[in-house]
Amino acid sequence: MKSIARIALFTAIGLAGPVIAEMPQVDLPRAEEIHMGRCFLCHGAEGESSTALYPRLAGQHYQYIAKQLADFKSGRRKSDTMTSMAVELTPEEMQALGVFFERKPARVQEAQDGELAAVGRFVFRRGNEYSGVPACATCHGDKGLGTAQLPRLAGQIPQYIESQLRSFNKRERTNDNAVMHSIASKLTDLEMKAVAVYISTLHE
Repeated sequence: MKSIARIALFTAIGLAGPVIAEMPQVDLPRAEEIHMGRCFLCHGAEGESSTALYPRLAGQHYQYIAKQLADFKSGRRKSDTMTSMAVELTPEEMQALGVFFERKPARVQEAQDGELAAVGRFVFRRGNEYSGVPACATCHGDKGLGTAQLPRLAGQIPQYIESQLRSFNKRERTNDNAVMHSIASKLTDLEMKAVAVYISTLHE
């Protein structure tokens, strides 16, 4: 079995400034081959996403991507398209794809509706004490950068964030933290849309 070498990369986490994040040595040429053969049509050549229907993967934590691929393969996360894409992947290939995408630069977009983004900023940073919604930043960080276990949200496509919140609310997505079911069920349509817009503007 190959020994795992480590490479150090700088990445910003929250307000703490740059810290060292380690990623394993993987077969990046194989990851690129898989990406260009399967992934790029939906997720874009640089992981930027080809349409608002699909998530941006650029900059996402490699552990999180590998877990989602494993969940698609096992059926824990439901998607006929993604299950068919992941079914033949090995754990090593899943990790390689994760590292491949995390190394890509994440994109940010300007909010088209500043007032809506302001509502989202309030909910993201402070929650809603009247309905029991906790601040998103509590788990995902002030800048939405997440952790190895929790996804990076910063710069994500608003429509995708909103669709995932609705999936959590309907209990259609069950492969991740069940706490999101409770949180999503307390969000209004306005709050979902506003938080999604604000998240899309976040960056390191």
